[in-house]
Amino acid sequence: MANLRTAMDAGFWDLDIATPQSLDGVARSIPGDPIPLDGARASRALRIQQLSLLGNGFPLGIIPTWSPTPHKELGSFALHSLLLRAAPTANWWLGLIGQFRPKKLISSIKAEVSAADEWELPAFRDVARHFLNKSLYSIGLCSQLALTSSASILLSSEKHGERKGRRSRAMLFYKLPTHDITLEAAWPELFIDNRGRYWNVPESISLDCLSLVSESGLRYRFGIHKNGGLPSSVDSSNAAEAPLALLPGFCAKGAVSYEKSQDLWRQRETKEDLIVETPNGKFWRPSYDVRLKEPHSAISGIIGATCASWFGNGKSVVAVESREAGDDDIPYNAKSRSPFSLDMFGSFCYTFQHGKFRKLFGDLSRIDARLDVASVSALAKQISNVGNASYSNAENFPSLPRFNVILQQQVVGPIVFRVDSRFVLDLARGSRGPHFEDAVFSLNYALRLLQSGKVVAWYSPKRKEGMIELRLFEF
Repeated sequence: MANLRTAMDAGFWDLDIATPQSLDGVARSIPGDPIPLDGARASRALRIQQLSLLGNGFPLGIIPTWSPTPHKELGSFALHSLLLRAAPTANWWLGLIGQFRPKKLISSIKAEVSAADEWELPAFRDVARHFLNKSLYSIGLCSQLALTSSASILLSSEKHGERKGRRSRAMLFYKLPTHDITLEAAWPELFIDNRGRYWNVPESISLDCLSLVSESGLRYRFGIHKNGGLPSSVDSSNAAEAPLALLPGFCAKGAVSYEKSQDLWRQRETKEDLIVETPNGKFWRPSYDVRLKEPHSAISGIIGATCASWFGNGKSVVAVESREAGDDDIPYNAKSRSPFSLDMFGSFCYTFQHGKFRKLFGDLSRIDARLDVASVSALAKQISNVGNASYSNAENFPSLPRFNVILQQQVVGPIVFRVDSRFVLDLARGSRGPHFEDAVFSLNYALRLLQSGKVVAWYSPKRKEGMIELRLFEF
């Protein structure tokens, strides 16, 4: 079924969204924004691990991506490749990722060839010079060291030729029997808002403790987070206000949730499903994906509460630093950030699946319909003002309820077409009512040997981005 745990994780600063804008393939969701689409979530596997496996199925190990850049001459098309992977010891490995944008190179060479009267040595030198343009290339280094059987450290750094500076990250992960502890720092950290705009936060540091899901369905997490420096838009043409959650300050936050699911009916897997008899004998035929092996209908839900305390007023800090820099017209949000907040959230889902995802055709049709309430207080305020002509939901728009629909249909064999869509439920008088907000389209190739792994080629019309990923156990 749809991933209900995202409802709680979306309130923190470490929820990964898939993006080709960075070489590690992730950007962070902004707390306070709508709960992201399931199809937009990043893979649990590191990008360097994905390229290592995906490269076996692509010519020369080159993986295409599509991502707009502020420098229009570079184009949106880019190629990723794993240039180096080494494991000096059993508990330490490192890798090197490269990116190449061919559009500018092709157009520059084409212009050079058209302008050349004769092909002499200087003309060849001019053509060769275009290959040395650093804006065409990006490079990223990633290394992971297992300190113990339950602790590891991840270090990464990437440099884009068309941008100033580099992006670095350090993460310490420690696994306890019933908890996960993560300490992470990034400078700068890349965030994406609900409108598909990217923001850089010069310094982002988080310490989180997350409980594993218990049999009772109870789950909790708490942590501290620090933003340092003024957030800036990746796209210089973006004149939007910076999100309040990204303004400088220190935040302590905790959340608790309770999750429950109930089957309305389910057709259990049998031995006859696993073994196929043919004239040549019996063959083992498991489902293409173990998470999709049983037709069923189910309802599920999660409900929880969050509590957050901010130290450092975002409005005053931004205003002072902007004036000191002489940038009086910087459009940072004039609304001040609340120093203390307490709220509830919830998600409720209905799932229906037809087929066992074993046969070559017509063996999987599935729908997940989910209602997300990111803020109960915002919903209560909206309901209390129904019919009020002077009331507007503009201020609370990110917190309005969303209705998500996930459709999956088998195309042939292990290939599934999937659509993740989201609608806004706005009850304000004079509003458009429920209306379409976002969607992600994808083709999924299930890898039966990995039990619940798949190669996903997705495209987001809203962000005008697309990439190919390897995803594992994403339910």
